[in-house]
This record gives sequence, structure tokens and C-alpha cells, in this order.
Amino acid sequence: MVRKTLSSRRFIKPSYAYLIEKKREGQEFTKEEIRYIIDSILDGEMPDFQMAAMAMAIFFQGMSAQETAILTEEMMLSGEVIDLSHIAKPKIDKYSTGGVGDKTSLVLVPLAVASGIVIPMMGGIDQDFAISSLDKLSAVPGFKADMDIDPFVEQLERIGGAMVRQSPELAPADAKLYDLRKKTATIPSLPLITGSVLSKKLAEGAEGLVIDVKWGNGSFIRDLEQAKQLARSMTRVGRSMKRRCVALVTDMNQPLGDTVGTSLELKEAIQLLKGEGPEDLQELVLKLGMEIVRLAGVAGSTLSAKQTVQRHIEDGTALEKLKEIVAAQGGDTSYIDDPDKFPKAQHIRKLPAPKRGYVHTINAAQIAKGVHLLGAGAGEDGNIDYAVGVSEIKKVGTQVKQGEPLMMIHYNDEAKLEQALEYFKAAYRLAPKRPTPPPLIVERVA
Repeated sequence: MVRKTLSSRRFIKPSYAYLIEKKREGQEFTKEEIRYIIDSILDGEMPDFQMAAMAMAIFFQGMSAQETAILTEEMMLSGEVIDLSHIAKPKIDKYSTGGVGDKTSLVLVPLAVASGIVIPMMGGIDQDFAISSLDKLSAVPGFKADMDIDPFVEQLERIGGAMVRQSPELAPADAKLYDLRKKTATIPSLPLITGSVLSKKLAEGAEGLVIDVKWGNGSFIRDLEQAKQLARSMTRVGRSMKRRCVALVTDMNQPLGDTVGTSLELKEAIQLLKGEGPEDLQELVLKLGMEIVRLAGVAGSTLSAKQTVQRHIEDGTALEKLKEIVAAQGGDTSYIDDPDKFPKAQHIRKLPAPKRGYVHTINAAQIAKGVHLLGAGAGEDGNIDYAVGVSEIKKVGTQVKQGEPLMMIHYNDEAKLEQALEYFKAAYRLAPKRPTPPPLIVERVA
């Protein structure tokens, strides 16, 4: 597809104030108006204060399915669109709205590649204090997350998968709009999320997309109904753009897996690729993996999809594909062979339960913020402490005695620990009665 400019069309450019007022009153934009808005953002012609007003009007009034589809396509066409049509294998990508302890992409990319699927994964960071898959992979010495488009395509041709940082050449209009949304508290707008995610993912050359929409206190989507609406919006727009889309709405009211950190999570992902690891993580990897192989047409039935996913984990081919991807991007694969080589924190301290009871609720965002303070998130100097984080996290419904560890804290700096402890303590609420743990997978939208 080629982006059309407005100069070749008989279109009278409206004022930005008129467009803001139109959306403020709940009216729909035309295709030409949306193209004009994106062109104006891309060219820097629309002033920031009017961009902010426009984003807020969209936040409150929303956009129709047709408007959202047009917005998505215009943002996708605002930059490079990678053509992978010369690669015969099915090309499917996976996207998650981001969660605490979510290391599923580290498992699913090599798993899908082992199944004969091409995964053109470019990742960014979509919420504060979240640790991206690329941050986790960067714990491997030598691993390079930045890659130009040509070598990215070449790696997909040769290996079938790549995990790299989002290219600035893809959907540049979205990058400008996203920066504005962060400053104006309009990140949760469903049409803007839909347009942002799909414009980038479809510009990567994917024919289909499996989406993990997380809801809860560890996600920027706190409301379950809103998460379901987002899943429906994404799949509907994806289909309107002739792409296959499936979304799972999953729980993020507690961390996923037993660890939060960089190398700690990478080690847990390697453990999972060996057929071990926490039950919740295994369940989500299995369900998302089944959706990927079915969407790609590699497996027809649910049973066949399940067997395909399990086989590539049990026979070690998925783990070998992770090593291939890491090696291709400059990483030292001996760390994948022997995860004990990853640096260890100088100190490990337990977070003791203040009383006897059951873990009633966990605020996953509080844990993420605490881990970020320990040094797992890039600071002002851009450096990440790969050794820090938390492990052995007690989950909702677990019975604990007074003084028993709710988690183990891995740290290198006492001053940072004192700051982080306030978040960790605030994350847990204990109660005398056992609660019913929330279901991990709430809904499937296709």
C-alpha cells in the first residue's frame, strides 16, 4: 500500500479548531479528515495544544470501528511498511498490552519459529515500570536489540524470528501521538490504543496477530469490561484490514510466574522452554502458543495445536531456536545453556508476612515499581542492574504463617532496598479466609 497525499485530492482543509469541536460533539471524522490530522501531526504543523485537545476529545467521545480502522491504516502508512510476501512461511506476530512478570514472548517467539512460523517481533515499552522482553534479553552479554530493517528481514528469512526494538521508520505518526498521549493522560483511549498497536504490528509485515490483553492492577487497563472492549476493537479492526486476529483477555491482578526482574525472568523463560516452571506461566504459554499455530494454519484442531506446542518444548527445538535468535543478534548463548552464569545479586532478603493468613490480593504494579527502584529499570544513565528483582512470589490463595517469606528480594544497594520495601509491603493484603484466585484466561475474542 502507498500513502496518498491530500494535495492530489479536492479536499478543503478544515481548521484544527473545527475538527476538535466536531469530535468534542461526538461526530465522526471522514477518511480525508483523519488523513489530514495524521499528515499534520507527522509534519509538525498541528500545534501541541491542539493535538492535546484532539486527543482528549477522542478520549472522551471515542471513535467508531470505521474511524479506528482508517486511523490505524493512516498511521501504518505514515512510514515504512515491511514487505515479507517473498517469505513462503506464515507470518504471525504476538502482542501483549504489558504485564508484571510477563515473560511469555521470550518463550513464544522461539516456540513459534520451531513450529515453522515466521515471527517479525519489534517491541517497545507501553507502560511505566514495565520491563520489556528486550530488557530481559539484554541481560545476555553481547545481545543487540537495535537492528535496521534490511538485516531484520534477512534474519527472518534465515532463522524465522527476530526480537528487536521498534524501528523509528515504522509508523512515525504513532510515535509522535504516543508521546503526546503520555503527557496528556490519554493513554487508555481504546481507539488510540488500537491504532497504535495495529499500525506498528501490521507495518512489520505480519499476516496475523495474537493479542494478549491484560486487565487488572498490574496493567494500564484496570477495568475488565474495558479490556474486553479493547480485545473486540483490535480483532475487528484487524479483520477490516484483511489480517487474521485473535485476542485473549488475561488476568494481571498478580505477577505472572514466580519472578520479576531481568535475568531472573529470562532464567524462568529458559526453565519453561525445558518443560518446567510455574503453572500459570505454563498455562498462558500453552494457550497463546496454540492460538499462534492455529492462526498460522500449522495446526487445524485444538488437539493438534496443543500437541504441536508441547512437542517443540519437550524435544528441545524451541530452546534451540532461542539460542539461534540470541546468537544472530550477537548474544553469548553459553548463558542460555547455563543460566547460572547470569550475575547474582550480592544480597537476598525475604519479605516476611506480617501475620498469619491467606494472600488475599496482590498489587502487581507496586511490585513492579519496587523492582524498578532496585535498579531493574533503566535509570537516568540508561544502565540496568540485571541481577536485581524478586523471586518465589507467593500467589493469591496461598496460606502463609507470620514471618514466612511472601517473596525473596534480590538487591545490591541498601538505600534502594529501603525505598523498594515500601512498595513491596504495600503490595500484599492478607485475610483470614482463603479467596478464590481469579481465572488466568477470562475470554477469547476472535
